[in-house]
Amino acid sequence: MSEILVLYYSHRGSVRALAQQIARGVESIVGVTARLRTVPKVSSACSTSEPEIPSAGAPYVEAADLAECIGLALGSPTRFGNMAAPMKYFWDGTAAQWSAGTLTGKPACVFTSTASAHGGQESTLLAMMLPLLHHGMLLLGLPYSEAALSSTHSGGTPYGASHLAGTDGNPTLTDEERQLAFAQGRRLATIALKLRAG
Repeated sequence: MSEILVLYYSHRGSVRALAQQIARGVESIVGVTARLRTVPKVSSACSTSEPEIPSAGAPYVEAADLAECIGLALGSPTRFGNMAAPMKYFWDGTAAQWSAGTLTGKPACVFTSTASAHGGQESTLLAMMLPLLHHGMLLLGLPYSEAALSSTHSGGTPYGASHLAGTDGNPTLTDEERQLAFAQGRRLATIALKLRAG
């Protein structure tokens, strides 16, 4: 069974909800399964760290997850138009994988969540693409053939699935957000299988 790595960081649950929907889309394709992983929080106090195993949710990502996947879906909440520090910290530590070409030629997509309608969704999605490009990955967006992309009044962009959580951090996805996240996972899995077979 081929695996797609769905790697995310979620502070209040919105990005995790998108990741789970993307995983459903991935697993709608025969022969592919989703491997959900997260990254630990970072702390300004050097003596404080997260436990080795998260108390809830997906396990922490390991180097083997990057090596074993045939594709990657990457998600983070927006922090001032950029990915959150824990996700950036993770990617800053992947020089060995970059040097070895671990992710070269594998397809990838990105997803995010913001509190406000103009809170930097698109800039965050674009920023998350940068380390993936340096790793030689093939980036996939959401095509406008997905009808929900033209009708959504909440999240969803051609750069990747997204969610508008509001200032209260509501992790409940709208119908369009669910449809687009599912479609993104399905598309990633389909293309990953084609690339692997070719």
